[in-house]
Amino acid sequence: MRKAIRPEEAADIVPDGAVVLIGGFMGVGTPERMIDALVARGVKNLTVVANDAAMPGKGIGKLVSAGAVSQAIMSHIGLNPEIQQKMIAGEIEVELVPQGTLVERIRAAGVGLGAVVTATGIGTPVEEGKQVIEIDGKRYLVEKPIHGDYALIAAQQADYAGNLLYSLTAHNFNPIMALAGRTVIVEPEMIVPIGVIPPDAVKTPGVLVDHMLARAA
Repeated sequence: MRKAIRPEEAADIVPDGAVVLIGGFMGVGTPERMIDALVARGVKNLTVVANDAAMPGKGIGKLVSAGAVSQAIMSHIGLNPEIQQKMIAGEIEVELVPQGTLVERIRAAGVGLGAVVTATGIGTPVEEGKQVIEIDGKRYLVEKPIHGDYALIAAQQADYAGNLLYSLTAHNFNPIMALAGRTVIVEPEMIVPIGVIPPDAVKTPGVLVDHMLARAA
């Protein structure tokens, strides 16, 4: 049986300066209690890899507002004016990555690939400084994997062994990030006995999960 920990304990596991993969899409499927605990602890200098920066006061936006983020690797920041302002002011370094390329770079880290090749970005500023190869007469960018020191993910259900089930759009980046984080911390909505989650509904097996948050009171 997997021992559940409190959000404060989870926040203590993540050190300043860590590379953190955070699941979610505009806050859907984001581990909110874990983020709240990181903000309360005063974590600093994080590199956050995520689909987006959410919005002020929501999800990753809370980390941005708290000054916890020094670098962001994301597909867009369009709905968070705070990170835009911090980027312009030089307070946060932002690397914008096309969404499909971003998830594939994370997946490549999780499954042990040395790189992914994609035509997305060819002939644009995205190409600058990157290796380009030609396959069957077509040019492709070589994009390197993105590993995370920690993956902070959310799930609808976890069983006592740490097997995870996700709901609807909360699938987004969560299962892929669970592969690519060296330490995986999950925030489930419910913790259920083994067997409640059908085997074919398990999207992340418990062997990948290092820590699990106790259910909210």
